[in-house]
Amino acid sequence: MSQTSKVLRESHNQTQPTPFLDRFDEIVARTPDKLAIVDLVAGSVHQLTYRELSALADRIATHLIQVGIAQGEAVAYQLPSGWAFIALTLGIWRAGAVACPLLPSLREREVRFILESSGSQLFVIPDEFRNYRYLDMAESVVDSLSQHITIFVLEEVSDNPQTTTLGGLLADKPDYEALALRRPGQEATAQLLYTSGTTGEPKGVLHTFGTLSYALASHTRTLELTAEDTVWVPSPLAHQTGFLYGMMVSQYLGATGVYHAIWSVDTAKKAIEEYGARFVQAAMPFLADITRSENPPLGLRIFVATGAAIPRQLAGDARQSLKCAVVGAWGSTECCLVTVGRPDDAPEKLWGTDGRVIDGMAIRVVNDDGNVLPPGVEGNFQVKTPAMFSTYLHHHEWVQEALAEDGFFDTGDLAVIDADGYLHITGRKKDVINRGGEKVPATEIEDVLYRHPAVLDIAIAAMPDERLGERACAFVVVKEAAHKPNLADLCTFLEAEGVAKIYWPERVEYLNELPRTASGKIQKFVLRKQIEEKLRSGAQQAQGAL
Repeated sequence: MSQTSKVLRESHNQTQPTPFLDRFDEIVARTPDKLAIVDLVAGSVHQLTYRELSALADRIATHLIQVGIAQGEAVAYQLPSGWAFIALTLGIWRAGAVACPLLPSLREREVRFILESSGSQLFVIPDEFRNYRYLDMAESVVDSLSQHITIFVLEEVSDNPQTTTLGGLLADKPDYEALALRRPGQEATAQLLYTSGTTGEPKGVLHTFGTLSYALASHTRTLELTAEDTVWVPSPLAHQTGFLYGMMVSQYLGATGVYHAIWSVDTAKKAIEEYGARFVQAAMPFLADITRSENPPLGLRIFVATGAAIPRQLAGDARQSLKCAVVGAWGSTECCLVTVGRPDDAPEKLWGTDGRVIDGMAIRVVNDDGNVLPPGVEGNFQVKTPAMFSTYLHHHEWVQEALAEDGFFDTGDLAVIDADGYLHITGRKKDVINRGGEKVPATEIEDVLYRHPAVLDIAIAAMPDERLGERACAFVVVKEAAHKPNLADLCTFLEAEGVAKIYWPERVEYLNELPRTASGKIQKFVLRKQIEEKLRSGAQQAQGAL
């Protein structure tokens, strides 16, 4: 065993809570008729009790075993948030397999990489979602891969869960003997999630049932959540925020989860006021949208805003309009949630920071030599937690590069920890744009746009945005002044290359040359400063015109 593996394992071997599946089964036995899922779909509402959800999961698991899914094998699925996603996830786990969800917004380029990297032999997709038909894309991708993959199309993904056959995914009856033999332990891998790449390719993050169970126990204990705290889940379930801190939190508590695949303020209001949602963890754009709506919904108890520190003005407005506690937090796919504000924290600490460390975890800021820095000094942000991931799939060397000898993991962020222990994330060492909690891999998008026939040179940098925190701006040097590609041209090119829309730039600026260091590296900080000043100047001019 390598020293790196030993450090990770020692971190994981701390006292563990009840395993997630054991806890879920206890909840099913104790409150079988309680609503587990309220799925708000267009024009209707689908509901499942814990008994019904558990029965669906057993039949799905049995079918997966029958079609040859092996224990520990990754099952890839690209489904919208809702009851089918949730039932399939539980079914995958009960079959002893690994859940590998993909965001519905991903297209050919990202899907091809994930399917090949994960080694999945089964890919579950909807027939259509948001006017996009997935089968053509999936068939094109699968035909180009080395492994054989069976595509499973859920044509009835929005049907009533009490009557659906789920497109044939359900076995006629569960095989409890087979399921008992597949029961995963705490050390078994539960989840494979891919982050946006910063080193040339996305990272496949592996979590065990033990790490996820610890994350759930510490989170719910810290925020004093109970089965009475109906959980609203507006975040995509294929993202860790929705997956772990929405779906799994609700099931860990034995609470009701309220889901909707398509974002709208009206649906959010329905989730909160009609179905009694009390807790939500989501990115700042969701908080901003409901706070600024004409009639902000009332009924939430806690809103944990992730992705960036909450602007003081927004936090104050939200607390006044929503009549609930609004707290900041920091986490990552690798580490899960490590810091969070507490509802009784002072406003000056609660807003504008990323909270303070959760009990049982540790944070620190160090210089480039690894020496711990005093409060108030910026440095490299490192964390240590029993909720730490196992490794990066196929790339354990990336873990070794980021892990200190004493088990602290370098997050890639720059931060300051103040004298009271509150975290202030100040930037990122690697070039990733944080668009409302979604990380845009700038380098990868640049690589694609370099192939545009009119582009001579290009850089993608973050520009500030009030709602999302950051958006991507493309700084372009063209080959010929008479042939400048506009924003629509660049986005059309990216779409043709199979790049997901969430990664497209949202503004274009033209330069004669990109600012570079003497060694040839692009100075992204110069570009960020330029666009920030330009946007500020434009806003001031607009105010003057009024």
